[in-house]
Amino acid sequence: MPAPPASLHSARPTRRRPHLRYEELAREAGYCSIAGVDEVGRGCLFGPVVAAAVILKPGVPIRGLADSKQLDRKTREAIAPRIRERCLAWSIAAVDAAWIDRVNIYQAARLAMEDAIRKLAVQPDYILADAMKLNLPLPQRSLIRGDCLSRSIAAASILAKVERDAWMREWAQVYPAYDLASNKGYGTPAHLRALERQGPTPIHRLSFEPVAAASKFPANIATVGGVLQGELFEFEAAAL
Repeated sequence: MPAPPASLHSARPTRRRPHLRYEELAREAGYCSIAGVDEVGRGCLFGPVVAAAVILKPGVPIRGLADSKQLDRKTREAIAPRIRERCLAWSIAAVDAAWIDRVNIYQAARLAMEDAIRKLAVQPDYILADAMKLNLPLPQRSLIRGDCLSRSIAAASILAKVERDAWMREWAQVYPAYDLASNKGYGTPAHLRALERQGPTPIHRLSFEPVAAASKFPANIATVGGVLQGELFEFEAAAL
């Protein structure tokens, strides 16, 4: 297995839109199948955290790739089938609310991303991950805001976002009081008011403070291993 050169770990983005510089550096180091992996739904109060992994085909362009949070729903849903048709391999994986409550949201996001890599029909020999070090025996690079830097990670972010949003629209029909089709499970004012009135569903994350409060559970239910779930990520509902 080739060792990544120093340049592979010192490159800096030169453009604001995702590019292929990190993929190119990996290929220059001798790697062939570079997977981008990302997750969505880490800050939600409801439902699973969903991850996607994508291996792009060298020399096969996919127009419109960008951080999924920068794209509207119509654009994401137009690009997603393009990604699936033109990439070398793609996969989706998820970790449900019960497991999130058991291991904490950070570890659940990691597990979803690792499972997405394992489920790829073509196994990668190098990983570009969005802000996460994965427990996999593969060379990898963690990129902060990777969905803004790497086209592989951006492609993964779009597939994960489109998939999870579709699930939320289905759950909205089961639990209409929570406005899930609109808020996608994030803690919007309407969602929080519904929690206060209705209490949580079986798909809510009971270890998250607003859900625990609405459940009237003891305050320490919102901790996993002594760490408040809210301390493990930023509560951010960008680009619902």
